[in-house]
Amino acid sequence: MAIYRVAVDGNEANVQSRVGSNIYAHELLLALEKLLARDRDWSITILLTSHPLADMPAARSGWQYILVRPRQLWTQWALPKFLHAHQHEFDLFFTPGHYAPRHAPIPYISAVLDLAFLSHPQLFTLRDRLQLTYWTKYSVKHAASIITISQASKQEIMTNYQVAPDRIAICHPAVGKAEKASIEHIDQILKKFVLSKPYFIALGTIQPRKNLTRLVEAFESFSRKQQGLAKQASFQQYHLVLAGKEGWLARPILQRIAQSPFAAYIHITGFVTEGEKWALLRGATASVTVGLKEGFGIPALEALEVGTIPVVANATSLPEVVGDAGILVDPTNVLAIADGLWRVATLKARERAIFRKRGREQRTRFSWLNTAQNVRTLWQTVLLKPA
Repeated sequence: MAIYRVAVDGNEANVQSRVGSNIYAHELLLALEKLLARDRDWSITILLTSHPLADMPAARSGWQYILVRPRQLWTQWALPKFLHAHQHEFDLFFTPGHYAPRHAPIPYISAVLDLAFLSHPQLFTLRDRLQLTYWTKYSVKHAASIITISQASKQEIMTNYQVAPDRIAICHPAVGKAEKASIEHIDQILKKFVLSKPYFIALGTIQPRKNLTRLVEAFESFSRKQQGLAKQASFQQYHLVLAGKEGWLARPILQRIAQSPFAAYIHITGFVTEGEKWALLRGATASVTVGLKEGFGIPALEALEVGTIPVVANATSLPEVVGDAGILVDPTNVLAIADGLWRVATLKARERAIFRKRGREQRTRFSWLNTAQNVRTLWQTVLLKPA
């Protein structure tokens, strides 16, 4: 008989076209299922509003799915109602997202990935900002413990909610194994998106918090400098690839790109598949992540995974992610970003090899198995704590 019975909100993971927090939740569930597969001490019940997608962990003894409906007002009504009705069947509730059940009858652990809605409220719709502000505060206040994804995010939670450090556990994200891509396959992907080398790539949803307008301006500055040296035989016009779907307030960014004198060299791919993402990353001179607010910075870690040098903001969690394996720039300074692009584009082969060696060492710090082990340890700590 299982000693530990945990109910888990699986809705953040159970979506198509995952980004950000969806990827974190999905990869964490996959790693937890693998970690606990032969451990009879654990019984995990994943609560969903719709049937599990095909790539969710398969149901088995000790890992089951239950549909809890209706979907509307789920955390405020349907979920608390279910937990109250079944409170003797579970010892702990876990959600890999900000939203916790209202009036939970059992202890719960919630995840707070970042607090961008507080530090950069202008980047969110009024509805999202109000919802995140209210429910995150409630979730943090009533949680037995909290997980977050970086030291930077932990410090923010402590500062904004006056939470003791021992109530917050850092459970870093990781990246899945990169899909292999031959030179021929990369060329096929480039043809699909009408691209040519050399290029920089920025992965992620097109939205204000990604600081893409400054990146475009930095690319323009870089390109002007490059064209000033165009008489050199080695001149090759760089391209900028924005790989991601359009998000909230994408229109002003797209309009700025359309007005750029280098618009012909700026490419917007829309949503890309996993295979396309890895191929595009492998073919890039550098990955660029200069968001004003990153809870972690998965694209930078993905770049390290394939040996592509990341150019990242010197703020929030990104220095923590890349260590000395990337080039850090001030995300509020267009010329600083442009200088970062110039530096990575002009690295000698020996310098590039040093960055790649550092990247191989840095990426070993992050794995989904380690993340799952840290979450399991936190579950046990809360479950074994005296009432």
